[in-house]
Amino acid sequence: MKKFVNDPKAFVPEMLEGLALANPDTLRYVPDYNLIMRADAPRDDKVSIVQGSGSGHEPAHVMVVGKGMLDAACPGDVFAAPPMDYVYETTKLLASPKGVLLLVNNYTGDRMAFDMGREMAESEGIKVKVLTINDDVAVKDSLYTVGRRGVAGNFFVLKAVGAASEQGAGLDELIRIGTKVNDVTRSFGVALTACTPPAKGSPLFDLGADEIEFGVGIHGEPGRERRKLSTADAIVDDMLEAVVPDLPYRGGDRVALMINGLGGTPISELYVLYRRAHQQLADRGITVGRSYVNEYCTSLDMAGASLTLVRLDDEIDRLLAARAEVAVRVF
Repeated sequence: MKKFVNDPKAFVPEMLEGLALANPDTLRYVPDYNLIMRADAPRDDKVSIVQGSGSGHEPAHVMVVGKGMLDAACPGDVFAAPPMDYVYETTKLLASPKGVLLLVNNYTGDRMAFDMGREMAESEGIKVKVLTINDDVAVKDSLYTVGRRGVAGNFFVLKAVGAASEQGAGLDELIRIGTKVNDVTRSFGVALTACTPPAKGSPLFDLGADEIEFGVGIHGEPGRERRKLSTADAIVDDMLEAVVPDLPYRGGDRVALMINGLGGTPISELYVLYRRAHQQLADRGITVGRSYVNEYCTSLDMAGASLTLVRLDDEIDRLLAARAEVAVRVF
């Protein structure tokens, strides 16, 4: 393993400290709870939007804390749900008169931690609700989930509720919006290589030189099948065959299309995948109204990509277009 690592146990805290040092005017780091929060949070005029999940998926979630997105993120260690007390203490720190919305990707550990944290916060009179995200069509159930997994489609839910919260929407309205976006969002991922967690020091699973994991989860969980590597176009076609019929998306739909890198794939390859997906959707009479090509929810250094579709309407389109200010900047 070759990585920029000191003590693997300190990997997440050192990353979070660096993130806060790079953004001193906008972010605050609370090391006791692995907490990255907006410097101006909580605010009395908005619901606080919080997410956790494991680390290793950056820029999700700690790097999308900012105006119009998350108010805070409290991750656990790499690929591990945050402890319940992290969720509880974060909810208390972010408590606003308008309430707190906890966004949870659909994994057993995350759901347990956030449900228990919510219950403890509620016992102290804090207004808090949980919204679960489950956009992955690769599996219905697995050893790692209760139902479908929450993967890169998470970005669209948090972007929509973050924008609506910034505009003053109440907690019940945010649940409506987040549920609406989640219900029209579907994702599917493919891995070309495994990832290497710093604490393990070796790849999480084995893939042959000519193999791919078709339907992989963002922690390297198995998907639908292990198959032979084929062309980029053939892989995209098969991903679309898994995603499009699931909602289903139909001719006449206008969609957001995301090609998300899993951490070790050059962006040039992501645009090769996007090209084919855009062409194939056009052939089906589906219009791409919004485009996203980059790393949004990764799996450390895994080479691979996921494809996400969101059926757009005027409300969702407006919320996705709303201005946001986060730590990840290109220029």
